[in-house]
Parts: sequence; C-alpha cells; structure tokens
Amino acid sequence: MYVNFIKRILDFTLALTFFLLLTPVFLGLYFYLALTTEEPVFFKQLRPGKNGELFYIKKFRTMNEKRDLKNELLSDEERLTRVGKILRKYSLDEIPQLLNVINGDMSLVGPRPLLPEYLPLYTKYQNKRHEVRPGITGWAQVNGRNAITWETRLDLDVWYVQHISFFLDIRILFMTLLKVFNNNDVASPTHATMEKFTGSKM
Repeated sequence: MYVNFIKRILDFTLALTFFLLLTPVFLGLYFYLALTTEEPVFFKQLRPGKNGELFYIKKFRTMNEKRDLKNELLSDEERLTRVGKILRKYSLDEIPQLLNVINGDMSLVGPRPLLPEYLPLYTKYQNKRHEVRPGITGWAQVNGRNAITWETRLDLDVWYVQHISFFLDIRILFMTLLKVFNNNDVASPTHATMEKFTGSKM
C-alpha cells in the first residue's frame, strides 16, 4: 500500500511544500544564471523513469557547452563552471527536480535516473531499479554517491527496490541532509562527475 499509494501522496505533498519554501532560492538562482550565462538556465535531458519510460529531467545548468577544434564537447571537468561547482557542492542544482516529483515523473526517494543509453547494458537484476519511480536522492546516494563503483551503485539501487518502506525513505531523506551539509561524495575519485557506465564485468 505504501509503494502504490501512500508514497505518491507524500511525494506530491512534500515536493510542493519544499518547492514553495525554496521559491526565493529558486528565483534567485534562476535570475542569476540568466544574467551570467549564455546557455539556457535549465539543463533538460531525457532519462528513463518507472518501467523505463522516458521523461525530461530538469536541473539548474552547471556546465557550459564549450567544444574543442573538432567541435566535440570538452570533458566534464573543463566544462564545469565556477558557479556550477557551488551548486553541485550544496545540491542546489537539484531544486528544479521538485517539479519532476510534482508532475509524477520522479519520487523524492528512489534510484537516480540515469542515461537512456545505459538501458541495454543492465543485467536483468540491475534493471529491477526501474520497477519504481526514480528519485532525487536514493540509497546509493547516501552510501557513496559518485565515489563508489557502478556495480555497487546499481546493487544498492536494487536493494532499495526490494526493501522500500516508509521508514527507509525517512532514513534516506535524513541521511541526505547530512550528506549535503557535510559535502560528502559529490565526485568520483577520478572524475568531476561519474564515469560513464559501460556494462558490468561479471
């Protein structure tokens, strides 16, 4: 009952409340980015949601679109802006995703929505992460975030799907707040963002 009914009600109610409370921050960041960057304020990208259905995730833009002489995008490290580093440090770039939760594309807690190109790379076990709505935060995010391997991250996602409960969600939300304030595990050990998933080696 919690997964199929109560969780969605709580998601909508809490996301709407958080968004209203954060409206001054949201508007401040929006106008600041609009005045200081040439690219669109919002970063929108297709991501697979529940049952693999695609939707557009929304985030504040943290990287520019600079390219090399071959017209290929520079690395994430080179494109990450100074303001973007601050937004990521305190997870402020995630605020627009509250709109995704309100719309029903996402949940406050669940496996993070990854790239559509990863879908054919998952094992049958790993693909279980799509049995629930993706989340702004999740079990993998509070247990290592970008600092853990892909296999561990996907295992944690599936573990969450198999053990989902109200009290687990509350625990994850509380742990997320601690992670944000302590600024832990934002980047992987070798990249500014997580390396691309190329499939499990097992």
